[in-house]
Order: sequence, then C-alpha cells, then structure tokens
Amino acid sequence: MTTREPSAPTELLAGWVERVTFHNEDTGFCVLRVKLRGQRELMTVVGHAATISAGEFVQATGAWINDRTHGVQFKATVLQVSAPTTVEGIEKYLGSGMIRGIGPAYAGKLTRAFGETVFEVIEQAPARLREVTGIGPRRAASILAGWAEQRSIREIMLFLHSHGVGTSRSVRIYKTYGAEAVALISSNPYRLAQDIQGIGFRTADRIAATLGIAPDSLVRIRAGISFALGEALGDGHCGLPRTELLAATEKLLEVPALLVATALALELEAGTVVADRLGDEEGCFLAGLYSGEVEIAATLAAQRQGHPPWPVIDPDKAIPWVEARTGLELAPSQRAAVRVALTSKVLVITGGPGVGKTTLVNSLLKIVTAKRVTVALAAPTGRAAKRLCESTGLEAKTLHRLLETDPKTGGFRRNADYPLESDLVVVDETSMVDVPLMRALARALPSHAGLWLIGDVDQLPSVGPGQVLADIIDSGTVGVVRLTEVFRQAATSRIIVNAHRINQGLMPEFPDDPNSDFFFVEAQEPEVGVARILEIVRDRIPRRFGLDPIRDIQVLCPMNRGGLGARSLNLELQKVLNPPGDRRVERFGYTFGPGDKVMQTLNDYDKDVYNGDLGIVADVDDAVGELTVTFDDRTVSYRFGELDALVLAYATTIHKAQGSEYPAVVIPVTTQHYLMLKRQLLYTGVTRGKRLVVLVGTRKALAIAVKGSQAHRRWSKLKDHLNAQARAP
Repeated sequence: MTTREPSAPTELLAGWVERVTFHNEDTGFCVLRVKLRGQRELMTVVGHAATISAGEFVQATGAWINDRTHGVQFKATVLQVSAPTTVEGIEKYLGSGMIRGIGPAYAGKLTRAFGETVFEVIEQAPARLREVTGIGPRRAASILAGWAEQRSIREIMLFLHSHGVGTSRSVRIYKTYGAEAVALISSNPYRLAQDIQGIGFRTADRIAATLGIAPDSLVRIRAGISFALGEALGDGHCGLPRTELLAATEKLLEVPALLVATALALELEAGTVVADRLGDEEGCFLAGLYSGEVEIAATLAAQRQGHPPWPVIDPDKAIPWVEARTGLELAPSQRAAVRVALTSKVLVITGGPGVGKTTLVNSLLKIVTAKRVTVALAAPTGRAAKRLCESTGLEAKTLHRLLETDPKTGGFRRNADYPLESDLVVVDETSMVDVPLMRALARALPSHAGLWLIGDVDQLPSVGPGQVLADIIDSGTVGVVRLTEVFRQAATSRIIVNAHRINQGLMPEFPDDPNSDFFFVEAQEPEVGVARILEIVRDRIPRRFGLDPIRDIQVLCPMNRGGLGARSLNLELQKVLNPPGDRRVERFGYTFGPGDKVMQTLNDYDKDVYNGDLGIVADVDDAVGELTVTFDDRTVSYRFGELDALVLAYATTIHKAQGSEYPAVVIPVTTQHYLMLKRQLLYTGVTRGKRLVVLVGTRKALAIAVKGSQAHRRWSKLKDHLNAQARAP
C-alpha cells in the first residue's frame, strides 16, 4: 500500500510506453510501464492521461515514491504524451486500438509500407492509404477520423498544461468539453468554475491571467459576481442585498466599485442575476435559485387547490378505529392534529423530540391507506429514510431515489412530464431539504397528490441554500400542526428534556445519576478536551454501554477548524480506533484504510451516493488504484483520484449530521468554537443522540450556546413568494 509520500524534489522523466497496465477512461488514471532513455529496465509510472497507448513517448513531471506493495514508482503530476517516432513504437501505437480502423494486422501493414513516415502519410497524403492491401474507402475514412480525434486530444492537453492545469483536471475538462475545449476556455476561462467539479473561481482566474485577460476586464468581474453569489449559497443564502454583493465582489477582485456596478448591470440585463426586494433593500439572486423559489411557491399554491386524494373521512370514527388498530391512545393534541390532517391536501407537521410526531404520522398513514391511497415515503438522507421505514413499516426512499436521479444530467427523471405515481407524498426531516431539492420534488408532484412535510423547524436549516420548512410555516399559507407536549414516557429521557430546555434558552440539567443518558464532562483546556473525548469514545462508553466505538458513537463538532474541530479530531480518533496499517492510501490530507469510518461530501449521481452518507472502508486495492466503501447494504468503488469526495467521519460537524441519529453522540462545547456556539446548533446536535449524549467542554461555552442568538439570518424569498401566490386572484 502507498506509504506517506516524502516531499521529494520534482523531477522530469521521459521514455516510451511499453505497456499500459491500467487506464480508467472516466478519470484518466493510468499505470504505465515505461522504458526510460538509456535504461534497460522498465519503470512504473502512475498519473493521469485522457488517452494513452503503448509506443507513445511520455514526458512526466513528478517524484519517485516507494510503494509498499509494488516498490519504486514515479508519480506524475503532469503527464505529456506525444506520438512515437521509431518504427517499432509506431507499430505498437497503431496496433493498440487507439486509432479507429487500425488493429495489430493493419499496423504491421502500414509500418511496412511507409516506415517512419506513416503519420505524415495519414496527415498529408491520406489517399496513399489505399496503397495498403485491405484498406478501402470506408477503412481509410475511419483511420482519418480516429487520427483527427487523437490529434485534437493532444492539442487540448498541451494547451491546458501550458496554462498550469494539471493532467487529472485536464482530463475532466476534455471529458466535459470535448474537441471544443480550447475554443471555449480561450473565450471564457471562467466557465470552468461553473462546469468542472474541482475547479473553483480562483483556479479559473489564474488560467485567465495566463491567457492575458486583464484584472479589470468585465468578463472577469461578471464571473466574480456569480462567484460571490455562489459563495453566499455556501452560507445558506438564496441571494444577497445589492450593497453586500457589490462590496463582496469589490473586495474579492480588488477592482473599482464603479466597474463592479457596471458588471452587475450587465448580469441583470443578461438574466444571469435577478433583482428583487430583500426586506427593505434591493437584493440580487442567481437566476436559477430565484426561479426555484418561485416555482416551489407556485406548486404549493396549486397543490392546495381541490380535495385531498382520499374520500371524506369522519375523524370521530377514524380516531377510535386507528387507536384500536395500534393499541395506542392519542393525546388531545394528536387528535386535533388528525382532524386538521384529514382535511388538508398540503400539510406541515412539526415539533421537537418526544412530542409524538411518529405516533401521529403512523396513525394518519393507517387511516388514509385504509382508503386505498397510494403513499410514497421519503427523506433527504439514507439514514433518515431507513428510520422512516423502521418507524412506519412501509417502504421509504431517499428523495434522490424517489425522484430517480439521472447520472447523465445530474437532474431527476421524475418531473412534470413523468410525475410520481402516488396519491400522497410524505417527506420526513424536511428541515434538511434545500431549495433545489424542493423544486425537484415540486416538479414531480402529480396535481391530484397530497403532500405532508414532517420535520423539526427548530433544528438547523438545510446545508444547501434556503430555509424551506421555516419559510413555508412562517408564510401561514399552508396548514401547520405544531406538536409541543412532551409525553410522559419521553420525559424520562434527559436527552429529550434537555433538548427542550436548550430550545427554550435554558441550561440543560445534569442530575447526579449514573443511569442518566445525558452527561457533562469538564475540560477547561483544548488539549484536555481532546484527551477526554478519546478516552470517552475508546473506553468509557463501550465499557459501560456496550456500544461499538466506530459504528455506534459519533463525535459531533460545532465546526471543522481547531484542535477540537472535526478535522483534527478525526486524525486523533483514527489513531486510537483504527490506526493505519499496510493496506492504506493517502490522498487529499487523509489516510484511508479498511475499517475507517468515512463520509461522502458531494452528491455523486453516477455512484448513487450523496453528501452526508456514512460508510465504512471495505478494502484498498493499490494494484488497480481503487478503494471500496460499504454504505449500509451496498458497496461503492472509488478511484484514488476521486477520494477528494471522502473524508474521515469518526468526527463530523453537526451540520453534516442532520437527519441522522446515532446510539451515542459526544459533542465538544468550548469557547474555541465561539463563532459557532448557537442555540439551534447545540439543539440539533443533542437531538442526534438516541441513547446517550455526552457534552465535553466548559459551562461558560455551554451558556454562550444556550443563551446565544439563533443561527444567522438567511436571505431567501420563498415566504414572500408564497404570500404573493396566496394573494393572487
């Protein structure tokens, strides 16, 4: 397995490819056996190339590494490929299948006929190909087309390398743009930041500079405006006040304010950015996100019209019927909720832990399914969907699977032209649903269907842009059932009691009870906090509660940074829970090995894994450069070059844990996390724990979180759009 790579000096290596041991067409990753100049022994070179074939000449920039399994290898950061020049190399290259119409037999015929001039013949005198026995008009045309394609690829790669783009990213760019890559990038390199995963504005800006695009050019400033709005999405905003957007872009690009205002006017005129009011001031939105909120509001307004997709149900008969079926007596608040729900085509059910949301939903589902109503249950994450399935006894899917992700487009197959085939759609953990996902669901809803949205509105809003659940509730345009009564059985749990205390701005209570499910461990210094967390996760919880430290215990951090942040704690927890062995791979700042807990950080529609999915590394195969991860009941493979989509997940942020429950959670709460210490954040973290919650830190930091304000305001327009739809005639 790959060892930690030393900071070796960069070297230049050149030679001929004798054999392509492995090549992945999607990522470009390849393992080559190369004959170096002046050396008889073949050497192994690993890198990335859009296409590669035996016989080609390669120039590789990189460093030598010592692989535990395969010995010394040259790891190339840049791999430049050129056509072979010797007869032997030309025959190998032509016979490799790289050029359509030429296999080993015709490669031999061509090199015997034209020798080292075969490439010149193809380019300058293609009619002479007919001189070779067996090559007719059709095969000659195929050879010319294949040759042109290979030449185009080489030109694109050379262009990208000359502008500082590494080979792996060059492969992604070529796969996206094809033969038009050079023309498209030359005309507007900033489109790379929008189109290519892993290339941000700053990388595109660097390429633009090498292409001679001036710092004060309008194409750069217009791209900077979109980037600033895109950065705001990362904070959950759907838009920004105009003054804030102008200031952010001016600071980012270091250009005069007047130029930024001019560029913004052009973006507004082009429709890329949309202007609308944000409270008392002018706001600016990326067009796609703005139209998304408009579309959600219009769909919910239309969906409310008409009767629910079930016949009229008498609640006075339905309630005792369902109580007899379930053996559970509904509380007065739940009975009132049933009456509202049975007459509501669109409904929100919200409330904190222990207030009976699950019992209410199960009762409602039994009532409506008895009327032969077809129901689709969904949740934003796999874990949330699994919990919904377990609690209802009905099939539940992730929203992505319900809507049928289309890997080719990154969109969904289910839409207005191919809607869902259910009478009622029920979405749990709706606080996690952002604007793009809600818009996708809205598009797929059949006009007759009911929609029930379930979630705890007091939890953190979605990681993505918007605050869909809160805006729907605050608009007052949709029926809302808010459960507040904590049931007697739930009130025996200190987790539930303290969660509600935190939500009310009260300090949690820590009774001196060894049988409690809620504990506070004092740690004044960060170093002490780290040591306490390691001891609690590795020893104390497993010994006392019989829980597995990797699968059952989750450390939840307010933030990523700092000694008690998720990044640092992951490395420390890995050392004590699953120290790296011989089978491991080091990429993107992490070491991964079998048994490691990992999290997917990006939506990957091809692999059908999504941001926040947790898994366990099953294997690392260095021979083929592949790592496999088990997510619940299935295994997913990653090329080593794709591991930027994974992080260690012994510790994660509370934001990333939304929609998940764990048998035990450990939460560091220290003044080191001052900027993130918000009541909503702590409340969300505490409610992730099912059997046990342990807070580690200082009471001062805990008080800051409990007494502090809620999370920062999110700029969104959904509430306004919903109200506008309600006022429309």
